[in-house]
Amino acid sequence: MILIGQYDSPFVRRVAIALRLYDLPFEHRPWSIFGDADRIAALNPLTRVPTMVLDGGEVLVDSPSMIDFIDSLVPPERALFPREEPARRRAVRIASLATGVSDKVASLFYELRLREPGHVSQFWAGRCRAQIAAGLDELEAARAARGDADWFGDRIGHADIAVTCMLRHLAEAHPDLGAGQGRPALAAHCARLEALPVFREISQPFIPPA
Repeated sequence: MILIGQYDSPFVRRVAIALRLYDLPFEHRPWSIFGDADRIAALNPLTRVPTMVLDGGEVLVDSPSMIDFIDSLVPPERALFPREEPARRRAVRIASLATGVSDKVASLFYELRLREPGHVSQFWAGRCRAQIAAGLDELEAARAARGDADWFGDRIGHADIAVTCMLRHLAEAHPDLGAGQGRPALAAHCARLEALPVFREISQPFIPPA
């Protein structure tokens, strides 16, 4: 498998961390949707990352498809999403909240940094900030309700990974938003995971597009 995209993307990073936790070999190509747009577009018509090329040549074009695929390659007891309900939908909900916040983090960044001067929509930027804050508050409440226990079960899963990758990206892309301030449960959770070897290995400081 070939995973395309830089690890400062929370979407690329969450897939790479899952691959490593599953001990699934993959080649990483740190292409950028800006500097390497033509190469990515040749594989993914959406010109976005992550893009994953499977061993047979088939191309997956978004992180949920990649997570679903790699989950199918491991036994149920190793899957990072529970296979049974209601545990599965509860974990998927947390992961979806985290990736939803990541979407808004990217939207806000592009609005503020890629618009021509004087053309930034303050309405849209404010809406993104409100959605980010609401998502973080919901995640904080959910994490605080778990106390010191792992979020789901006795080991980390896709929900934990998605939340941690999101918070790191938010903190670096929008340091003015104070991602962990006033949200101690989330901050502690993510600090613990970022200290793990796999999170230190699959890591890259945020690189703003030129």
